[in-house]
Amino acid sequence: MPNSNWRIIDSTLREGEQFAKATFRPQDKVEIARALDSFGVDYIELTSPAASPQSQRDLAHVVKLGLGARVITHSRCVVDDVKAAIDTGVRGLGLLFATSRILRESSHGKSIQQIIDAMAPPIELALGAGLEVRFSAEDTFRTEEADLLAVYRAAAQLGVHRVGLADTVGIATPRQVFTAVREVRRAVKCDIGFHGHNDTGCAIANAHEAVAAGATHVDVSVLGIGERIGITPLGGFVARMYSLDPQGVAKRYRLGQLRELERLVARAAAVEIPFNNYLTGETAYSHKAGMHLKAMTQNPGSYEVIPPEAFGLTRRLIVGSRLTGKHAIGYRAREIGITFGEGELKAITQRIKELADQGSLSEEQIDEVLREWVTA
Repeated sequence: MPNSNWRIIDSTLREGEQFAKATFRPQDKVEIARALDSFGVDYIELTSPAASPQSQRDLAHVVKLGLGARVITHSRCVVDDVKAAIDTGVRGLGLLFATSRILRESSHGKSIQQIIDAMAPPIELALGAGLEVRFSAEDTFRTEEADLLAVYRAAAQLGVHRVGLADTVGIATPRQVFTAVREVRRAVKCDIGFHGHNDTGCAIANAHEAVAAGATHVDVSVLGIGERIGITPLGGFVARMYSLDPQGVAKRYRLGQLRELERLVARAAAVEIPFNNYLTGETAYSHKAGMHLKAMTQNPGSYEVIPPEAFGLTRRLIVGSRLTGKHAIGYRAREIGITFGEGELKAITQRIKELADQGSLSEEQIDEVLREWVTA
């Protein structure tokens, strides 16, 4: 049975604001938050209210929208930041401390024991206010295991609802993520979250392995936007999990809204959706090679692990290229009411290949060639 005990924390309005090209206006945040809520994400994370006066106003406004998703924020593990979060009315708060040696030396200068001592007042304040609290060790995968477990155990003893493993620089491999989450799972009884950057291209695989090892929450953002290259993309993670549990994922999320959600965020962030984007990219459901086309006309599942219909999308069979085959040409001919014998089909396929050597033919051009062949 696939593991269905996981929740999506969408961080488009927090991590996504750290994307180099993103400057979300208040109205953008409201529109994106509503779209995320409609899609069905479990949590919506916004920028810390301590970041700026406008960030505080935006967070308070989104909190008051009355969304079904839990609205949370993400802050430094200091009392003043916690107070600012409480004042906005958020339902949850993620607190962080850098725990790797390199970040401790270059960021806050604290030892592991000093971190443990310093985390108590902010965590206790947030818990006392009734917030759902996560404590994350920033740069988890460059932190010594003994230090990591000591910090997580201390956070769990304070009563946090969740500890977070953060692959802050995208250095972790899937095997490392599985092992680390498994070890943390043995050390604490609270929930476990995973936040993975995509600097080395492993964010989706790492998120999957985190869930497989026992993580309960995964941070994502629409189109993966975030600091530097970004984090686990919502679409890519949903695709990965859908391929393992189609019914479960389809029941939880309104998958047909994904494309419009991505278009909304792309416009707000002033970026284009990549041609090879997971599920919704321009070429995601395009089939071109002759052998592929033959199989696809018989059974679309031959070369599609996820049916486009599940996400409100359609496939495209590219018949007019030099790579086409007689089965694809015959299929298109039958679609427009024309039937050819085997010899004719081979001949017309060869003719179409010759024409396509000068440039791929559109569907209209293919149809014209087929009809002219009949009347010749």
